[in-house]
Amino acid sequence: MAKYSDIKGFTVQTLSSDPIDSGVPGGTWASGGALGTARITKGSSAGTQNASSVFGGQTAPGFTDIHEQYNGSSWTTATEMATARLTNAGAGITTSALAPIGKNPGTSRVNNNESWNGSAWSEVADVNTSRRDGGGTGASNTNAIIFGGFEADSPPGSQSAKTEVFNGSSWSEKGDLSTARSTSGSAGITSTAALFFGPPAKTESWNGAAWTEVAELNTERQYSGGAGAYTAALAIGGDVDPPITAATEFWNGTTWTEIADLATARRQNFGSGLNTAALASGGYTTTQVANTEEFTAPAVFSKKVEGQLFFNSTTNTFKETLLDVPAGTWASGGTQNTGRYQLGTAGTQTAALAFGGSSPPFTANNESYNGSTWSEETDLTSIRDSLGSAGTQTAALGFGGQYPSVSGTYNLTEEWNGSSWAEKAELNSGRRFMNGTGNANTAALCIGGYDGSNRAYVEDWNGSSWSEGTDINTARAYIAGVGTPEAALAISGASVTNVEQWNGSSWAEVAEYNTSRGQGAASGKTSTAALFFGGEGPNKANTEVWNGTSWTEIADLSLARSGLGGTGNTVAGFAIGGQVSPQAGTEEFTAPLANKTITAS
Repeated sequence: MAKYSDIKGFTVQTLSSDPIDSGVPGGTWASGGALGTARITKGSSAGTQNASSVFGGQTAPGFTDIHEQYNGSSWTTATEMATARLTNAGAGITTSALAPIGKNPGTSRVNNNESWNGSAWSEVADVNTSRRDGGGTGASNTNAIIFGGFEADSPPGSQSAKTEVFNGSSWSEKGDLSTARSTSGSAGITSTAALFFGPPAKTESWNGAAWTEVAELNTERQYSGGAGAYTAALAIGGDVDPPITAATEFWNGTTWTEIADLATARRQNFGSGLNTAALASGGYTTTQVANTEEFTAPAVFSKKVEGQLFFNSTTNTFKETLLDVPAGTWASGGTQNTGRYQLGTAGTQTAALAFGGSSPPFTANNESYNGSTWSEETDLTSIRDSLGSAGTQTAALGFGGQYPSVSGTYNLTEEWNGSSWAEKAELNSGRRFMNGTGNANTAALCIGGYDGSNRAYVEDWNGSSWSEGTDINTARAYIAGVGTPEAALAISGASVTNVEQWNGSSWAEVAEYNTSRGQGAASGKTSTAALFFGGEGPNKANTEVWNGTSWTEIADLSLARSGLGGTGNTVAGFAIGGQVSPQAGTEEFTAPLANKTITAS
């Protein structure tokens, strides 16, 4: 007879430890071959763990032109550089490398650029701005980028925000760093994707056109080594001023995590390789050192995958891997071209639309977001702020609001088709400071608002016209909300702290959020899962998550603000603009994967 478990059961894998994001957190440092010449630089070199080059640097004392190459076990001397220098940037691989900028004994800074072809160095086009202590990355001697550094003779001096890209024959200036700085660590593989980190703890990511501030290092430092790509990097050692640190951190594209320390704390080491197989050679402890350490991540490990079920035989528990919203964090996103507040928004964290608002003055500006940068799109037909909004990046609605020369309110509705706005049917009751919910431009709700008094009005959009719907229980303006016309959530409002939930036929009051505030924003696609963030009284950074039953305070925004826009969902939320001054900055909320114990209830 067949067993019930054979008919209805399923197999659950047994693991001795929980799955992890990658093997990097389980990696360790081990001794490698020592450099022939002990020295320091800013922390850049070329190549991989088994095929790497270091060139230039400072010995004890003096500047050097020595060039050494690593084969995975030992260093050998190669052809010297033409110009001795230290704190130089570097890019490329062992057979095709670039050494731009730096400092040499004869001058404070150099802008001459040397190219390595596998057998000899030759001078090629100079950089536009001479400097030292800048960052550099790239794929070869024809594909490289340098950024930051000191333009003055020595600290304290003018730190640079300049970025230059090399195409093999000339350097061209591109988008500046958000913050001018030097003595930072850098990582990257090509000239279109780079990472710059510290000091103090700030990290910036380069997408080929612009720099974006992202999550900060856990340990503030300068003069750290760097290895890996812009979405998968290591920050190695450095100077916490004082002391010199052995701390190593892993960047997964979203956050930094502290992992295994170096055996020898050092600053100004030559870092190279990948985040799974890196090299840290040379550097400074109390003097220049020659020792090398190799970082290796385990090749075999159990990787986290959303939705996986497993039995942990060590802890004797059943677990599931889920996105953990309460553990989510905010990181800086791309900066809008036009800073504003009281704007309309639509879409997701990686495909968003922001339109209207007040700069001041009021604006019709419309921008789209691709997950890293904002691009100007066709403007609204009518300038306005405090409008309602709904939909996606390619199919959005903007309705109501306030026009600059009118003391009252608008009832105008506009529809976005991905390339242009068109005027559509008007609201029955013109108003501003209302909320719009809906995941398309064919079905939406307009909730609450202000027309001289707070209103409880609700109107339903069917794709061509508005019809009056069931009023919310409490009249309110400056409202936030999420959901669809069939299942929505109305959150906050001026002098209102209660929350109402719509089930398609009636509104019911549900649990109140924890911190009273109006002019906040929300993200979420259903009425049972939402994020509520920001607000006024004074400006707030608070973020709360709704699980369908209760509100829980979680990670704050990095910048307190009100009158901001919100879109996305609970695992990938997006905060846009707001009022501190007219704010162009954005923040992205990301929930990490976590292994959760399954309990019987």
